[in-house]
Amino acid sequence: MQGTITDESSRTAGPRQPQAGAGPETDAIQQALAEKIGPQKYRIWFKSSTTFTLTGKYLRIGVPNLFIAGWIENHFLSHIGQAVQEVTGTTAKITFTVDPELSGHQRPTQSDSTARSAAETNNRLRSSKTQTRAASSKRPPSSPPKAGLGRTKLTLDTFVVGPSNELAYNAARAVIREQQSPFNPLFIHGGYGVGKTHLLRGMCNELSKHRPETNWLYLSAEDFANQFVLALKTKKLEAFRRRMRKTSFLAIDDIHFLANKPSTQEEFFHTFNTINLAGKQVVLVSDAHPKLIAQLSEKLVNRFVSGMVVKIEPPDFQTRCEICRQFSARHGRARGAMRGLKSAGGGIPESVIKYVAENLRNNVRELEGALLKLIAYSALQNVKITLSMARTVLIEHLERCDPIVHISDIESIVATYFGIAPASIHSAKKDRLIALARHFSMYLIRKHTKMSASEIGRFLGNKNHATVLMACKKIEDLVKRNADLHWQGPAGNKISNARTVLAHLEENIAAK
Repeated sequence: MQGTITDESSRTAGPRQPQAGAGPETDAIQQALAEKIGPQKYRIWFKSSTTFTLTGKYLRIGVPNLFIAGWIENHFLSHIGQAVQEVTGTTAKITFTVDPELSGHQRPTQSDSTARSAAETNNRLRSSKTQTRAASSKRPPSSPPKAGLGRTKLTLDTFVVGPSNELAYNAARAVIREQQSPFNPLFIHGGYGVGKTHLLRGMCNELSKHRPETNWLYLSAEDFANQFVLALKTKKLEAFRRRMRKTSFLAIDDIHFLANKPSTQEEFFHTFNTINLAGKQVVLVSDAHPKLIAQLSEKLVNRFVSGMVVKIEPPDFQTRCEICRQFSARHGRARGAMRGLKSAGGGIPESVIKYVAENLRNNVRELEGALLKLIAYSALQNVKITLSMARTVLIEHLERCDPIVHISDIESIVATYFGIAPASIHSAKKDRLIALARHFSMYLIRKHTKMSASEIGRFLGNKNHATVLMACKKIEDLVKRNADLHWQGPAGNKISNARTVLAHLEENIAAK
C-alpha cells in the first residue's frame, strides 16, 4: 500500500523557472486524468490551480493552498495514481507542495521573515489531517483502491489492551494471523470512543504490513451506501459489485448505518454472501449488537451473529492510565510541547495521569481531549503541568463529562424489569408491553443524558423526535396521576403504580 506524503522542500528566490520533470509525460498524465474525472471537474480543480512535475518515482503536484491539496487528496488521489500507471507503466508516490504563485501572488524575496513563513506553511501542511490512500497501480485500474486509514498511529501496536477489550483484540489478532480465519464474520460493537475504529484500522494496517499480497478494502457503511447509489445512477452497478466482492478482506465501519435502508441492505447481503462463500474475511464494527440494530433485515442479523460477536466495554482505570501515558508520550515527541519537563508519561506527572483517568471513565476521546488541553495550556503559558494546575484547567471539562449514564444500561434495566429482550425496544412492535417499556426508556434517556429527542429517536429504532416527546409527556402524566400499570411479564400478569415502577428503574440506574 502506498501513502500520500507532503513535499517540504524549500524554494529559492528569483523568477519562476521551468520545472524539471514537466513535459510530454506530465501532459499525458493530466490528459488521462481529465478523461477519468471529466472535463468540468478537471477545469475546476486542476487546469489553472495545479502544476505536475514527474521526477523518477515521484509525482509532485503544486497547489495554491492547503484546502486545494486536501480536496484533491480526498477526492482524486486514486484517479491520479491510475493516470500515472496508464501513461508511465509504473507507480509513483504522489506528493503535494504549496506554491504561492499559483494563487496569483508574486514570489517574495528570500529573507528571514519569508523563511519563517515557509516554515509555518510546512508545519501546517505536516499537521494537516492527510489520509493514507492507495495510489498503487500494481493491480488493474478497475480493482478497488484501498480506502483511507486516517492517522498512521491507528495500528495494533498502539492499541492499549485491557480487560475491557482483550477478547476483541485477541480475536482481531487471530483473524490477521490465520490465513483461514476462525471467526467469519468478526463483529465488534461497543459505545462511542472505546477503540472500535482503532482496532479495525489497525487490522488493515497490519495486513498491509505483513501480508501485502492481501487484497483488502476498508470503508464505512455510509461510503458503501453512497457508492451503491452512485453506481445505480451512473449504471455502473457491475463495476461496483466487482470492486466490492473480489476483495479478500472486507472491513466495514459503522455497519448500523444500513438500518432503514432495505435496498442497500439487500446489496450488502449478496456482497457478504459472495465473500463469505469464497472463504474470505469480513470484519464489521457497530455501535450496537446486531440484534439491537433497529430495522436491520433478519437475514443480515442471522449472518452477523453466525460468526463471533464481541463487545468492547469502556476502559478500566489501569487501561485509562496507560492510554494517557501513551498519548502524552506520543504527543510530546510529535509537538515538542513538553520539552524541559522530566516527569512520567512523556512530560505529564503520574499524579495528573491518575487524576484524569479517575475522573474521565467512559471513552478514549474524553481522555485525549483533557490531556490535549493540559499540554496546550502548558505550552502557551510556559508552565509545568502539576496536579493543582490540572484541577484548575480541567474543572469545566470534568463538570461537562461527569457523571455519565450509558444508554445501553438504561435500556437493559428497563428491558429486564419488564421481562423483554432489549432488541424489542428498538423494534417497530407496538403491543402494550413493548410500547410501555419503550416509553420509559425514552423518558429515562431524556432525563439522564444530554441527547436530543431526535438523537434518542434515531437510537431507539429510527423514531422521529415527536414520538419521543409524546412518550416523555405520557410517562410524566402517568407519574403525576400515579396511574396503575398492567403488563404480562414472564411470571404472569403484573400490576404496579407508575411512581413505584419509575422509582425501581431509577434505583437500578443509580446503582450502575
